[in-house]
Amino acid sequence: MPGEPVIYKNVNSSFIGTDLEQRLRAMSATTLVIAGITTDHCVSTTTRMAGNFGFATYIVSDATATFERCGPDGKYFSAEQMHETALASLHREFATVIDTVSALAKL
Repeated sequence: MPGEPVIYKNVNSSFIGTDLEQRLRAMSATTLVIAGITTDHCVSTTTRMAGNFGFATYIVSDATATFERCGPDGKYFSAEQMHETALASLHREFATVIDTVSALAKL
């Protein structure tokens, strides 16, 4: 939206090389709701850092997505498998995984 801050990043985490944490601290933000792509890369890295920084962090499962992958041994992993395992890895460790309906209900 016009006037809305835009933060550009060059690595997986939205916190590295940006002033995101400082902006959030200046706003006295304590809770973050994370959405975006890719679940197992940028979303995961940002979520992990947010949790480590002490923010109450929610990741919105149906507002995140990823792509299929092929492991180093050639094993295929569907986008759904990658997405679900990334969410499972984050849930209750770095964030609480919720869906859009639940996120909107918390507003």
